[in-house]
Amino acid sequence: MPHSPTSPSSAAPGRTRRNLPRYLTYLAGCLVFAAGATLFIHSGLGVDPLDVLSLGLLEHFPLTIGLAQALIAAVCIVIWSLWNRRRPVLMPFVTFLLCGSLIDLMRLADLDGITPVPALVAAVLLCAYGSALIIMSGTGIRAMDLLVISLHRKWHLPFWGAKIGVEAVLLGVGWLLGGPVGVGTLAFLVFVDGLIQPLMSFNARALHLPNRGLAPAPRGDLALGGAR
Repeated sequence: MPHSPTSPSSAAPGRTRRNLPRYLTYLAGCLVFAAGATLFIHSGLGVDPLDVLSLGLLEHFPLTIGLAQALIAAVCIVIWSLWNRRRPVLMPFVTFLLCGSLIDLMRLADLDGITPVPALVAAVLLCAYGSALIIMSGTGIRAMDLLVISLHRKWHLPFWGAKIGVEAVLLGVGWLLGGPVGVGTLAFLVFVDGLIQPLMSFNARALHLPNRGLAPAPRGDLALGGAR
């Protein structure tokens, strides 16, 4: 018997085609962000606020960096879930694992020809642009950025201000726990977090990319819901 136009089997291919651009934007964002994170590590000038907190936790608890970051992500997701009265989401952990795996692969490349300062400048731009793409895709948004988007929507804070505020809290707690802070850390906090919103605006105007992450999200949306 032929399937009706509204049957699940006939609707699935169409839904996949409609979502393909957002998935490609998401994967491109993960790739670009991982390249930036690799250059941050290569520069040796400091780590991002999440790593400051992760390394600070390692000073007091028998954890690995991966476990510490997963724990931080889980706490952020629980806070977001309770605040928004939504069930917890899993895709941020997929992003965490995907970006981590890409960073491991990229660190196998020979980067000795890139000196620290150019590496840091490139890292800032790549991390900011990669973050903008991931958020705009509305898929696999990082756990911390879920909180940032909630602050933006509920308290009407500018995205960049909410982003810097959340990461400043991570940085402050990590520093108090003994995590390392360098010029690269401050560059990440000020420039990466500050550039994400302008880069999203650029993508929307110049590339006509929809911003699914900051758009009002109905329940079940891939950006913030549980249907990931």
